Amino acid sequence: MSKNLDNEYTEETMYQTALYVRLSREDGDKTESFSIGNQKLLLMDFISKHKDLCVYDFYIDDGFTGTTFNRPDFQRMIADIESKKIQCVVVKDLSRLGRNMPKVTEYISEYFPSKKVRFIAINDNIDKQYYDMDSSEDMAIDIKNLFNGFYPKDISKKVRSTFRTKQSKGEFIGAFACFGYMKSPTDHNKIIIDEYAASIVRRIYQMYLSGMGQMTIAKKLNDEGIPCPSEYKKQCGLNYHNSTRLDYTTYWTYSTIRAILKNEIYIGNMVQNKTFRQICKKTAITLPKEKWIIVENTHEAIIDKETWDKVQSLLERNTRQTGLTQNIHIFAGFLKCGDCGRAMVKIKRSQGICFNCGSYNRYGKNANCTIHSITEKQLESIVLKDLNSIIGSLQNLQELIRKEQIAEMNHRKQLLTDTKQYELELEKYRQKRMKAYNDYNDDLLSREDYLTFKSNCEKQEQLLMQKLQIAQEAANSNTLPNNEWIEKLLSMGHIERLDRDIIVNMIDMIHIYENHTVKIIYNFSDELDALLRTL
Repeated sequence: MSKNLDNEYTEETMYQTALYVRLSREDGDKTESFSIGNQKLLLMDFISKHKDLCVYDFYIDDGFTGTTFNRPDFQRMIADIESKKIQCVVVKDLSRLGRNMPKVTEYISEYFPSKKVRFIAINDNIDKQYYDMDSSEDMAIDIKNLFNGFYPKDISKKVRSTFRTKQSKGEFIGAFACFGYMKSPTDHNKIIIDEYAASIVRRIYQMYLSGMGQMTIAKKLNDEGIPCPSEYKKQCGLNYHNSTRLDYTTYWTYSTIRAILKNEIYIGNMVQNKTFRQICKKTAITLPKEKWIIVENTHEAIIDKETWDKVQSLLERNTRQTGLTQNIHIFAGFLKCGDCGRAMVKIKRSQGICFNCGSYNRYGKNANCTIHSITEKQLESIVLKDLNSIIGSLQNLQELIRKEQIAEMNHRKQLLTDTKQYELELEKYRQKRMKAYNDYNDDLLSREDYLTFKSNCEKQEQLLMQKLQIAQEAANSNTLPNNEWIEKLLSMGHIERLDRDIIVNMIDMIHIYENHTVKIIYNFSDELDALLRTL
């Protein structure tokens, strides 16, 4: 830089200088030496000793991490450089400019020189002119940048470790609770039900069970003017932003409905660690389910387990969606060709609805399967007759089932009585063995007699422990099958007409074979088989 004859800098030779200050609340830059005030004092003191530098403006980012350059005042400084208002940038040290090594190097070695901007890092003793080709200084800058990058990574690792510990305990660590819940006002690591949002969640589950498709549910909620989760959070005064949603998308969507239907949090389980964000990276990586941290029964459920299981079963079937004015067919998602395994297809004919093999429907005679056609009326008649037959058989067996249950209860009571008796006898033998040991110590019993008595006691104790273990295992086992399904069937009585709810509750799958042969697999098939084997 040239001077005039009086060794004073003129306005033309002065560097219009940006003084950049940054303090992060995330990467640990909290010590007094890094404070905004101290950085400003250091920079102003430096400027006062360098007459060729003239302060153009202070650029202050308070509370912004150095791993990203999307900082308000940093971007304002770049805009002023682009407008040719600044010829020099001064910072306390390289870490104030940033902690992302590749980007910091790019700014110092490429961007600033391309804009003819001088860069000064006071404490790192760096003063780099845009025409400076000294590679040794570049190497020193790279080394310092490398070490500056280690710091936030170390902090990030410690923070993540703390988060994982909290997640493993079932503590909520998110910024915003899932739709249907809100953070507890007394403990932000716990969530409680938000009754308004929870009522919408319950309604979504019921609409889906009734046969509505996910897109149809979204459209209905939008038509009714019900705010979607992101809009609802904003209405509640939360500074919420969904990075996966377009700014102008403020309505319910298929993906929103599906996420709610598949979110285990609604049955009381805390589900966290679903994504991972690498330091210096803007986008998060979706983790596989085996990496998720799931802790059961951490909060009050919105959806009961039975409803949840029904919905998950229907989601797996991938039944075709219906419009608002249509009803899904009661057998949709439950029919398969008994030979090729492909889903049966509903065909509308003038004489009514029938179901054909999906392979045959698609490929015709070229398919490795036949039509397997069965009418809707035939299928309904077969299923209705079979269900009523099972219910009738169970009603005839009801008294026998009751007697078996009473016998099971009496047997279990006897086992519990035996268990207590074995425990008392065990304690008696242990006390006898201890008394014999005391007598031996007091010379009231010879060593030979003591060892003989001790051996006999241990044999009896071992025998009693075996009996106790057998009795405990028998008392804890259930020789009769789980009667939940049986009780549900008996409570239904004679069924006059099939509906979607009966099919969803009772049937797992229906296989259609040629000549109208039908194999029905019920949700209670295992329990029914076990009952018939027992009785």
